[in-house]
Amino acid sequence: MKDTNKYYTILNEELVLATGCTEPIALAYVSAIARKHLQHDPEKVIVYCSANVVKNVKSVTIPNTNKSKGIIPAVNAGWIAGNSDKELEVISIVSDEQKNRIQEVSNGNLVEVICLKDEPNLSIRIKMIYKDDTVEVSLMHTHTNITKIEKNGELIFEKPCDNENINAGLTDRTCLNLEDILNFANECDLTRIQDLLEKQIKNNMLIANEGIAQGYGACVGKTIIENIQGKYSSCIGMAAAASDARMSGCQLPVMTNSGSGNQGITTSIPVIVYAREQHLSDEKLYRALVLANLVTIHLKTGIGRLSAYCGVVCAAVASFAGIAYLNDDSLKIIENLVTNGLATASGIICDGAKESCASKISTALFSAMLGYEMAKNQRVFEESCGIVQDCVEHTIKVVGTLGQEGMKQTDNLILDIMTKGKEK
Repeated sequence: MKDTNKYYTILNEELVLATGCTEPIALAYVSAIARKHLQHDPEKVIVYCSANVVKNVKSVTIPNTNKSKGIIPAVNAGWIAGNSDKELEVISIVSDEQKNRIQEVSNGNLVEVICLKDEPNLSIRIKMIYKDDTVEVSLMHTHTNITKIEKNGELIFEKPCDNENINAGLTDRTCLNLEDILNFANECDLTRIQDLLEKQIKNNMLIANEGIAQGYGACVGKTIIENIQGKYSSCIGMAAAASDARMSGCQLPVMTNSGSGNQGITTSIPVIVYAREQHLSDEKLYRALVLANLVTIHLKTGIGRLSAYCGVVCAAVASFAGIAYLNDDSLKIIENLVTNGLATASGIICDGAKESCASKISTALFSAMLGYEMAKNQRVFEESCGIVQDCVEHTIKVVGTLGQEGMKQTDNLILDIMTKGKEK
């Protein structure tokens, strides 16, 4: 296979710890950087952000903010309590005094929010003002990709970034395909990524257990485990429980995948739970996680970080690819389960981060489970069945186009419904 070293780099780029939903945390991160350069508490903050950021921040609970939701408390948390050196864990440590201040300031008029039109789906720019000093910090495409910092009109930092390339700044993904991913999972040097995988196992299972124990949100995960019996029920229920907790403001970090904690949860937890239930070796689990994580990244590459296409569909399919690996299934079965999963569940909409994401995770995983069972019985949707193409890689490509290009108008309508309450 080609470009083996790129696979290690891609895993390290995409598996990142984050405390809280990544869009409000990205806002807090940019805000913390702006405050660091302003060197004073701001008298005025203007936040420019893309519609997808608005959508994903509107309804999700932000950790360490006394259960606040929305752009304004996310931004205030960043400059009041944020440590930008911790990146997506920027507000992982917040004192009670700071929490109260975030809430108090957010009730005022310090922050103005402007929704950007015709910008990349993940775009944030924060202008922070104190007396005669002004700092502007810009971020684009990925949740920590700072592209420009200016103070009083003077350029402090600039990073070239192609507005049209949703994967700008990331390692080239064209080396990814299912056959080479499977070969890499079989042959890779685990010592180079074992620490990363162990962090994924530890952190994502901690929040899953927390979701079950504390009954966050609508208790989707707990409902599945208590009421639905089946071979994979605990795998699916634990993944949903982790999202129950995360979307409800749990302070525990999550190992993300492709910029999303919910995708990281969906990719990994069913694989971990299944491996433990079957008493499989740590090495087998690590290699299954390598495959599942890379398949999620591959499926998400064409869609991008944010879209109207719900990314957990990709992660659920990848998760069952990981389970297939644990069962020593063939490349053909993995390819067919991916085809079946994408043919079935593509089109679940992303209407922002919030409690119902846990239910979407379970729906996507149940669909992927069906796709897997079909594949094991030599049943697969053939070319010309809807969006299914002549091979799995071509199907993956058209799904990327569907998610990135085809659902733009859907995205606009979802945001309109969410922010204006219009029925159309």
